[in-house]
Amino acid sequence: MSREPQTRGRAATLEDVARVAGVSRATVSRVVNGVRNVDPGIQSAVREAITATGYTPNHAARSLVTRKAGTVALVVSGAGDEGEDTDPGFAARVFADPFFGRAVSGIIGYLRPHSLHPVLLFAETEAARAEAIAYLRQGSADGALVVTTHPADPLPARIADTGVPAVLFARPALPVPLSYVDLAHRDGAALAAAHLLARGRRTIATITGPLDVLAGQERFTGFREAMARHGHAWVPFAEGGFTLASGETAMRRLLDEHPGLDGVFAANDLMAQGACQVLRERGRRVPADVSVVGFDDSTAAVTANPPLTTIRQPVEEMAAEMARLLHTHIESGAAEPVAVVFDPELVIRASS
Repeated sequence: MSREPQTRGRAATLEDVARVAGVSRATVSRVVNGVRNVDPGIQSAVREAITATGYTPNHAARSLVTRKAGTVALVVSGAGDEGEDTDPGFAARVFADPFFGRAVSGIIGYLRPHSLHPVLLFAETEAARAEAIAYLRQGSADGALVVTTHPADPLPARIADTGVPAVLFARPALPVPLSYVDLAHRDGAALAAAHLLARGRRTIATITGPLDVLAGQERFTGFREAMARHGHAWVPFAEGGFTLASGETAMRRLLDEHPGLDGVFAANDLMAQGACQVLRERGRRVPADVSVVGFDDSTAAVTANPPLTTIRQPVEEMAAEMARLLHTHIESGAAEPVAVVFDPELVIRASS
């Protein structure tokens, strides 16, 4: 039996693969289309023949057989004004956020070995949301991975109404019957409080995230509750926006109002990095005079000066779990929503 590819000058076909593998064209088709009751040895021989011939499946034809597109939509959503047609700065803000790159890495890490391909959709305005819903309704993707932090975002509920399989990053502010992956934010903030207190800090303040965002609320509540359990009835705070600049502004305000503070918990690493910069400007040493703890364990934590003690949010693992859940929903057709909540971890570096 010859296993020479012999396909020079033209695209390989199913017949070529069948000849090299020594099986029928129908068997090759079943392997390519993911039919499960094929002998593992035959599957291996067909895959080796696909590699040898350079065969590329016709995804359009395959989708007619499997009724699947082989793609999933990665929807990055916001809650722009109803009258806005575009938000030219939205994509730039998304790509500048360290979180997005980590999430995409985790998603692709799961999807690629399963021959699923992500399609990026931005849904920051009413028009963009309508386009995303139309894309999903027409079957252009087998399901959706949805990232949104705005509590007023109507998109999760609209996706749930389509019946298309979908998984959210983070518990939605308003209940919707969709699976989600999230972090135990309050537990993470409690770890930060316990660490600062263990370092002997007594006048401790916090820079919160946006308090209209659920993660911001949860981290603030968790920190205050933990401090209260240690006898601190009041925690000075300033609201930030999860950006470096907002961390700087909040830190200046806190120092003006509470010049004797000796500990700071910032609800993400970018704000903690901004806080450290302002503390240096004001002549306060980190951590000798003021201990600083961030949240996320992002690239900002290791590039900050000094490197940040932080609460690790395993974004890559969480994003991969999103993709796994979606894949399970697509393959099984299961509609029952599932929640997976990850545990945070304290990572100690030089800022405390």
